[in-house]
Amino acid sequence: MTGPASATPGADMAPGAHWRGRERYTVFDTAYGDGAWVRALQEAWRADPHKPARLHIVALVRDMLPGFHRIPQSDARLTLTLLAAPFEAALAQLGAQPDFVRLRGLDETGAGFARPLARIVASDARLATEKLDSEQRAALLAQGFVFDGENALFASRKPRLPVPPLPEQRALVIGAGLAGSAACASLCARGWQVTLIERHPAVAMEASGNLAGIFMPLLSRDDNIPTRLTRAAYLYALRAWRQLGGIGAAIEGQACGVLQLARDAGHAGVSRAISAEAHYPPDFARWLERGEAEALLGLPAPDGGWLFRQGGWARPGSVCEAMLASCGGLLERRFGAGSITLEHDGGAWLARGPQGAVLAQAPTVVLANGAGARFLAQSAGLPLAALRGQVTHLASSMVPALPLVLCREAYLTPGAGGVACAGATYDLDDDPALRASSQDENIERLRGLVSDPGAASGAPLAGRVGFRCVAPDRLPLVGRLPDFAAAGATERLRDVPRHPGLHALLGYASRGLIWAPLAAELLAAQLEGEPLPLETALVDALDPARFVLRARRASRGPQPGA
Repeated sequence: MTGPASATPGADMAPGAHWRGRERYTVFDTAYGDGAWVRALQEAWRADPHKPARLHIVALVRDMLPGFHRIPQSDARLTLTLLAAPFEAALAQLGAQPDFVRLRGLDETGAGFARPLARIVASDARLATEKLDSEQRAALLAQGFVFDGENALFASRKPRLPVPPLPEQRALVIGAGLAGSAACASLCARGWQVTLIERHPAVAMEASGNLAGIFMPLLSRDDNIPTRLTRAAYLYALRAWRQLGGIGAAIEGQACGVLQLARDAGHAGVSRAISAEAHYPPDFARWLERGEAEALLGLPAPDGGWLFRQGGWARPGSVCEAMLASCGGLLERRFGAGSITLEHDGGAWLARGPQGAVLAQAPTVVLANGAGARFLAQSAGLPLAALRGQVTHLASSMVPALPLVLCREAYLTPGAGGVACAGATYDLDDDPALRASSQDENIERLRGLVSDPGAASGAPLAGRVGFRCVAPDRLPLVGRLPDFAAAGATERLRDVPRHPGLHALLGYASRGLIWAPLAAELLAAQLEGEPLPLETALVDALDPARFVLRARRASRGPQPGA
């Protein structure tokens, strides 16, 4: 048996012989530690001529922010997902089917993990154990694990979920904004042949076309679903952008930091409580009282604010261009396509242009066209809205010089190329033209932000209008598209009928810059049968089929006793 058994002390069984002949192999390590064992495992995989084509490693960590952390690798055939959570909580949220489990660091853990572990492992999974007590060992035996010394084989005859076959690696991606560009990057990194279809003649000409998008995390006292999603996405985006060449280099923008001012004394009090309870690392989020905030900003900050040191701004179009450049020759671009229709013919989807000609075909389609998805027959049933947003462009000399991005109800970016961006409005109409009333609204908020009633006086009408694609719950839609017509009386997500091979990356609202990379990674992992880069509760919260279940519940009305 080959592998990194000697990388760390202990009588570890290594998966080298077990993984041979496999197309893909998943390892779950319950104590990442300093990462030495995982790195040695990756090296053993690289050196083994009989290795599986793809190796996926999930490991528990103690010293990271809570939740899942997908760590980009230079070799896309390797995935590494670090999970900061207690062991049993991690098992409940792990979207993976491990072939090999390294059980260690369980000295203070009871035996309750045995059943949930048995529920997720592959049919012939191997365990390498360390310092199990008699109760833990007995619990594993009761769940079908057969021991040979310190190691065990899962030999239960209970039915297992089948491992889905690897799909044919050809896809159409509809839309060349942030969502579509990220989808192309994640799929091409895995060897997919992708055709990108865009109705406009260039990338990022709709909602992703602003001069500046802000990147920062979201905080809440209850660490709710939007907060957890945005934290995971923000941290993944920072890693992914570094891999592409970095903000300020391959990507136009500045990692200058973001200062989010408190709205009032009450909001400041809540923020202090979050700071005291969450103990965030200072490079992630740091609460600043008035004096410290004003010293940093050089402007009044009467109620303090949150400093996000790694935040900043980026031009979304440059992020799109960097992601598409990473695809190399695996990507084919079909721009200027106009409005398309989709038709399923046998095992393939056909994308037809305005005159009915077939533009491209593939067994998998990813809808990443934002509000445009409302006009395709297959996605017209999704409750998506387009919210108008007008951004104001100002000469840098008309606003205070800022050392970082400043935000509250509105935002103001530091000047770049002589232009600062302020905004953006949230309007319910569909007027694509710049208008003075929206600019006045932006400038009024800007003046409150910088405490200067004369800021931007006499500014000419300049800026940009875009339309955000928004779902009713303000969460994105990531995953297989439901077939509304065939939904029937379904009550569970897994039972909702889906259009074969049709997937969504939609509803990014105002957070497309940071949601797009992780959402694309999640979809690619679903397509490839990889461990998911998010907890299953979040994956379910993003499933487009959630709206099928909500529509059914709404149609039934209030139930007796509710």
